[in-house]
Amino acid sequence: MHTNRRVTTIAGVLAIVGMIAGALSIVPALEEPRYLDLISAHERQVMVGAVFQFIMIPSYVGFALYLYPTLRVANEALSLGFLGFRLIAATFHFIGVILLPLFLVLGHEFGQADALGASRLAALGEPLRTARDLVNHVALIISLGLGDLLLFCILYRSRSVPRWLSAWGFLGIGLAVLASFLVLFRLTDVVTPLYLAINAPLALQSFVFAVWLITKGFDTNALTMGHYHVGRRG
Repeated sequence: MHTNRRVTTIAGVLAIVGMIAGALSIVPALEEPRYLDLISAHERQVMVGAVFQFIMIPSYVGFALYLYPTLRVANEALSLGFLGFRLIAATFHFIGVILLPLFLVLGHEFGQADALGASRLAALGEPLRTARDLVNHVALIISLGLGDLLLFCILYRSRSVPRWLSAWGFLGIGLAVLASFLVLFRLTDVVTPLYLAINAPLALQSFVFAVWLITKGFDTNALTMGHYHVGRRG
């Protein structure tokens, strides 16, 4: 027997919406070396990025909220941790949204400043861009990864989805966290071939997992038996 398919279908759709919004939230102008020269001319790109990053908040939190009642049947503590980390990630998403309009203000001032003022604004802009990278590609990814690690622990132990899918999730999470540490220690920049390649396994697994939720859902019997065995060990 499978879980309420409406619940898992909505969760899967939210996951795909979040992935699409994540791709559309990228602001290429901010990745350019002389981005302050480009910001004013790409104001719409910055605002579109902010809108889509905001859309990621209800998508990511909604995914966890829809799955939580089902997951807690197997393990209440881990499912609560999964939800908690999603809420933490939502906070980092919101910080990322707030940071984007600041670049518009900075770019506008940069365009009107004299040489000395422009130099000072450039010196201010670089730490701001670094802060955004650390929020979006380190703090956010690690909090999401820790939460998803708990999610796939539940699913792997309960066998409510095929174990290969959960194991793939573990691998992808590990690589994504590794990529975050590479960014943290300045061993790679974001939106580079290396960074994207390391994150590719998790991106593909997330899509496959979302499709599985939409088309198959969870095995209710497996979740219930997982709870029973945890109770017996306790």
